[in-house]
Amino acid sequence: MDQTAIRALFDRQLRLGARPDGPGTRVERDGQVVRQTGPAHAWNGILWSGLQERDADEAVAGQIRHFAALGLPFEWKVYGHDGPADLVARLLAAGFTPEDQETLMVAEAASLPTAVNLPDGVELVPVTDAAGVKLVTEVHDRAFGGDSSHIGRQLLDQLAAAPDTVAAVLAMAGDEPVSAARLELYPGTDFAGLWGGGTVEPWRGKGLYRALVAFRTRIAVERGHRFVQVDAADTSRPILQRLGFTALTTTTPYVYVP
Repeated sequence: MDQTAIRALFDRQLRLGARPDGPGTRVERDGQVVRQTGPAHAWNGILWSGLQERDADEAVAGQIRHFAALGLPFEWKVYGHDGPADLVARLLAAGFTPEDQETLMVAEAASLPTAVNLPDGVELVPVTDAAGVKLVTEVHDRAFGGDSSHIGRQLLDQLAAAPDTVAAVLAMAGDEPVSAARLELYPGTDFAGLWGGGTVEPWRGKGLYRALVAFRTRIAVERGHRFVQVDAADTSRPILQRLGFTALTTTTPYVYVP
């Protein structure tokens, strides 16, 4: 894999060429910044920036003014290859708070295993309605801690307005949801994204994460996407490497609350 070329393709298709990811959202270019703005429960933030030292501070201040006027917190998604070299220092000085760094990992979808191997008594159930979305948020709350209701609202929006752009799945042990994940499909691009793979504590280490990767990869291949990408946490990265994913760069959210 030519990592530099794939990273440039990712930037061009999913960052510079990003499309709104739900109803009521819009993607717009403001100088050397591409941002998404939407309802409070949507993802609001900076998708791409091509800043230089001479214009970085004013661009950052301009985005703060934009979202503050709407009363919206937002995220500046910084990739390891974004410039200028001191972009992170400038964001911190402007009042942004960093969250956990992740690794952008990519694999050729057709090269990944698609056999779904599940523990006895577990089955995968596609999520198509509000009842399924409620179980997804329940899994996320238990697996990651915190309140995942905003993810549920975003997923409901997508299922209602653009069901061809998302596929969510639950792993059910009888009546209990024990793992959940979704696949973000970006029509017209080479990429599909794996998001939200979470498993509740008693069921970890039983192969559910790998099974959900395989299930979603199969859908990506069927829909004609060449690559599967993941923003991988440190806990997921070793599994993904064994499956055949390659690290392209890092990605870190920097959050600003007006």
